[in-house]
Amino acid sequence: MPSVPGFTDNPFLNRSDMVTAAKALVRPLENYRSDLGARVKIRPATVAAFDDVAAQLEGFARPLLAIGAFIDDERDHGVVLRWMRGLAAGVDPDSAEYWGDMTDFDQRMVETESICLALLTAPDNLLPLLDDKARNDLKVWMRQINQHEMPQNNWRWFRIFVNLTLIKVFNVPRSEVSAIMDADFDLLDSFYLEDGWSGDGKWSEERKQADYYSGSFAIQFAQLMYVRYAVEDDRRVEKYTQQAKQFATNYWRYFNEDGAAIPFGRSLTYRFAFSSFWAAAAVAGIELPHPVHELGAVKGLILRHLRWWSQHTDIFSSDGILNIGFTYPNMYLCEDYNSPQSVFWCLKTFSVLSLPETHPFWTCDEAPYPRGSLNTTHLIKPPNHIMNNSEEHHYLLSSAQMSGKPHKAKDAKYCKFAYSSAFGFSVPTGPSLAQVAPDNTLCASYDDGDNWKVRSNPTNTYIERFAVGGTELPVLTSSWRPWKNVDLQIETSLIPLSQSTPGWHVRVHRIRWAQEAERTVLANGFQIIDGGFAVPAFTATGHHIPELPSENASAAEGCLKGDKSYLAISAFGASGIVDLTTVSIIQPNAPQGAGDAAKEELVASEAHILRADPNSNLIHPRTFIPILKYAFVPGRNEETGLFQSTPLKEVWLVSGVFAVSFSEHWSGDVSKLWANRPKISVLGRESSSGSLRFKVE
Repeated sequence: MPSVPGFTDNPFLNRSDMVTAAKALVRPLENYRSDLGARVKIRPATVAAFDDVAAQLEGFARPLLAIGAFIDDERDHGVVLRWMRGLAAGVDPDSAEYWGDMTDFDQRMVETESICLALLTAPDNLLPLLDDKARNDLKVWMRQINQHEMPQNNWRWFRIFVNLTLIKVFNVPRSEVSAIMDADFDLLDSFYLEDGWSGDGKWSEERKQADYYSGSFAIQFAQLMYVRYAVEDDRRVEKYTQQAKQFATNYWRYFNEDGAAIPFGRSLTYRFAFSSFWAAAAVAGIELPHPVHELGAVKGLILRHLRWWSQHTDIFSSDGILNIGFTYPNMYLCEDYNSPQSVFWCLKTFSVLSLPETHPFWTCDEAPYPRGSLNTTHLIKPPNHIMNNSEEHHYLLSSAQMSGKPHKAKDAKYCKFAYSSAFGFSVPTGPSLAQVAPDNTLCASYDDGDNWKVRSNPTNTYIERFAVGGTELPVLTSSWRPWKNVDLQIETSLIPLSQSTPGWHVRVHRIRWAQEAERTVLANGFQIIDGGFAVPAFTATGHHIPELPSENASAAEGCLKGDKSYLAISAFGASGIVDLTTVSIIQPNAPQGAGDAAKEELVASEAHILRADPNSNLIHPRTFIPILKYAFVPGRNEETGLFQSTPLKEVWLVSGVFAVSFSEHWSGDVSKLWANRPKISVLGRESSSGSLRFKVE
């Protein structure tokens, strides 16, 4: 397995360890640097959608985010000098390595952020290494960003940092750029949701995204860096400071006690950029609220996260370069804007190295994870996430996000029901069911079962409350239409139950369709698959977990098939699913005496283990997914072949989803948790309010 000394063997205890890690990440890039130093092209090469010169600029600029690791050590003077010579060559129109003029919507705009932050962080170290011509060339090149169109998203922060650098480093009068900056601020502030969260663009029917990209290493990171370097802008500094405090109140929940973060959304190949919000908060000197009010708490969140990543050596190629992927190389995950050089956006977390060794951040003790300070189940309203921070499993429930833009695997990244720091999530590799890898999502088919529609573009999202064992818990409900030309809708309510029945959450599916659809495209029935968590498919010795002859959850490793249930136990954890539907649930308005036989005629369910396509999961390259297959038979009269006059047009189904992550922080009994299944005894909707009503036993 690849290893990178200085990173994969790093204890990540102090500033010196982070300096060592930053140098270990950046040093291998020297083998791919151009003669004049302005470009980096990693080989073997893959490409992004933008031009390759811009991609090579990424390789030059993004390592500058870790400039704090290099400026204080005389032994690194040559490294910094090469960077500045490369910068001079990149902005010189007469140089063979000129980065090129900017155009509308140009990737070059993105890379200005790293350059500007380096100059703002260490002007006294860097500017003396540029002669007058280089400084003028740099100003001219950067100012092009004010002359071109930009997307209406987080990119506007790049222009703000260019203009801030022109003011603060190059003494350009603020009046020359204030109008552009104010317009960009107005747009960016319109993305704000609530409780410190922003979307990457305005929340609309085309874009409902609130993830790490918008919430940590893009907008929140930029706001805090602006707080650190702003000039005469007290109003915005105070506003962004307050938003950061609100955001921090719950953002810690996305990180587990072992340092792992729950992967969700896009740009996940930037890996430990997840913790860049914490780094920026430290750099900005923000005093955060409970339970992260101490610097040691912020320090712990960063260092534990880096320790977790240091254990995943397959994030490196054999030459020590970070690869595209998550815990291993995975091109199915990446977006069209990911070049081999893009991954070094992860170095945003290393911006904390701009704080000197004597800063209280480095001299304080690392505080433990704030477990027990708050309830383990918690609703975070802006992203519509229910967080579960219990010891047996760290995951979130989600129901409302989506993207109308054609990002690769966008439905997998935003529209699944659950995302886990232990089991990750899966992205599609092709059209077959195993290639779709439908963990924690629904997919539907009305033909031969070879063509599947996966849950996407949820609508009618709302939040309800219900009581279990005297505790009020949130429920997320949303709707999905699998096919535009079929009048069929699936409304799903996600019910977190870890506080009453550890390891479990429940999905209540209300499926309705029109009689006309039943006569036509649904005439031969249809199928729906509900998937559980994707469990790693290997035993401790590296073999596939075996199929066991009977249900016995006390077995150490294996797949256990039960009565409409399946449980898979591997060396890493357990994942299961069970049909909790009862006759009274499946057809609430059916005549009395319909019985089990009627239920089976309408909907037949069966549990399976799906062997997902290799390399579909972000964290584990080979996984098994417990699934429930619901087969629907419309209301056909078998004797006459004609549809009944009152065909079934509504069905309620209940899936119980189970998962436990094996870790040093949990030592429970899987068999007991698996046997302690929740029961839904009443189900329906209040006619007056439309609210979900049921009882969980």
